[in-house]
Amino acid sequence: MDRRHFLHGCGALSAAAALGQMALFSPRALAATSDYKALVCVFLFGGNDGNNTLIPIDTAGYANYAAVRGQIALPQASLVPLQETSGSAGFGLHPDLSALQSLWEAQQLGVVLNAGTLVQPLTKASYGAANTLKPESLFSHIDQQGQWQASVSTQPSRTGWGGRLAETLASLNSGSALPAMISASGPQLFVTGAATSALTVPVSGSFALNGFNGSAGANSRLTALHQLLGLDSDEDLVAAAGDITTTAIADSAIVGPLLTASNTESANAFSGLTSGIALQLLAVSKLIEARATLGLSRQIFMVALGSFDTHTNELNEQSALFQQLGPALAAFQSSMTALGVANQVTTFTLSDFSRTFAPNTAGGTDHAWGNHHFIMGGAVKGQAYYGTYPTLAIGGPDDVGTGRWIPTISVDQYAATLATWFGLAPASLPTVLPNIGAFPLANLGFMNA
Repeated sequence: MDRRHFLHGCGALSAAAALGQMALFSPRALAATSDYKALVCVFLFGGNDGNNTLIPIDTAGYANYAAVRGQIALPQASLVPLQETSGSAGFGLHPDLSALQSLWEAQQLGVVLNAGTLVQPLTKASYGAANTLKPESLFSHIDQQGQWQASVSTQPSRTGWGGRLAETLASLNSGSALPAMISASGPQLFVTGAATSALTVPVSGSFALNGFNGSAGANSRLTALHQLLGLDSDEDLVAAAGDITTTAIADSAIVGPLLTASNTESANAFSGLTSGIALQLLAVSKLIEARATLGLSRQIFMVALGSFDTHTNELNEQSALFQQLGPALAAFQSSMTALGVANQVTTFTLSDFSRTFAPNTAGGTDHAWGNHHFIMGGAVKGQAYYGTYPTLAIGGPDDVGTGRWIPTISVDQYAATLATWFGLAPASLPTVLPNIGAFPLANLGFMNA
């Protein structure tokens, strides 16, 4: 195996991948294409409670909700109405996500209802039938996180659907040595392909090699390091690591200034926001702002916010998380508008699962299934709901136990709609989403062309 072939396959090796995260930017100033598009995945780790994110706002619907939710029910007067274009109020949004209401009214925000991991369409009757195909390890954090990111629910996957999408459309970035995938939340399955993995960028500090600050001594050390890295080796791993580190040192000179720049449209949009999710989205915004330098026509980003596993004290914990998430998402969309790419960047949420409709005795909820998700951007057919809201009834037609809703939209369909907008041809959908053929509809219709 020569060095080039080894590097092609080293994405499966965690040590090489960790170095590779830093190595993929190349010091080239490439012109951005007019066909630029980006997807930004916001993963809510732990399982966000969709039942307290989007709530029936009509009198009868709210009364039914409050009767079951009891101590964790949000006050009806606190809910933020999300009226559809028809004027129907539809549902109320959690008050700490109120920053999203203006995006909804500007038709830059939509909601996908009751989506989840599926192998095939299910009803309550078929769920309970023998030999019915269901996702592996339902209600398990690590398994459901993987299935949402991979769009594979029958077995573990080594690649994510974002990674497969980037690799399938690699020709659109022809001529660029830069990565199509970037994570501001560490290495993630969603942005891992068969032969490539994402560049992982920091949200604080510098993006450079420590200990080389430009002084005479530091320059001598850097010269010596380059000489050492230039020595060949018969050991493939050693040689590959040397190549990757050499590239990383050179490429950090391009990435570092982009991430630390403060006099930018992106920095202005995020002024005063210091939460972790805001800093991640700020880093993404800065890289989109620098698209002319980076020269990619397609990019896929991932950011994340954790601690949604609210088995106890849910009202306070979810509230605190939403106080970070709402303003960060609003700032990001404001930045995309200021940069003139609002129609070219689509942001969407994923999460492990929702929470049980019935609360537990500790003021929290337990692991559930179908959940509601936001899609945001100028290309979104916003101010609308997509899918069917579940019947909020314990033991009802959508419940498989304590208010675990059977999804009526699959991860595959959700992903296929985004991938099609991104430029994936319908004939190539099975390459990225191998189980899409199990569902009658591959496009949910929430994106403009």
